Amino acid sequence: MKTQVVEKVLSANDTGETGGHQSGILVPKDPIILGFFPSLNTSVKNPRAVLKVLDQAGRQWSFNFIYYNNRFFGGTRNEFRLTGMTDFFREFNLKAGDVVILRQLYPGHVVNIDYRRASSNKRVLRLTGTWKVIEGDF
Repeated sequence: MKTQVVEKVLSANDTGETGGHQSGILVPKDPIILGFFPSLNTSVKNPRAVLKVLDQAGRQWSFNFIYYNNRFFGGTRNEFRLTGMTDFFREFNLKAGDVVILRQLYPGHVVNIDYRRASSNKRVLRLTGTWKVIEGDF
């Protein structure tokens, strides 16, 4: 079975190190990366889906995948975000430069979340900004 993996190098904003208020980590509009997440009904304002994922210890986490599309409803935002991750970041003391890894065994179903410390060095295909997509048999 082919596993798809996306990775996000965390920024200081993502982890809350800047002290600023932010509503989750930005997900680029790259079709490959967006294809990793559930489809959202873009005809409604700010559609969202809950992602239930398991960490390496089998603990379940719930995150929100949201399309803030109020630009099309009289506002200014037009961006995808993954929110509700603060507890996960705190639990594992994740900092800027660390990497969050999401794996799925088949399209549309995220089954695993993991992380890698910034000091780790792994060869990957960098597609857009701080997001990466890795495909292969793991």
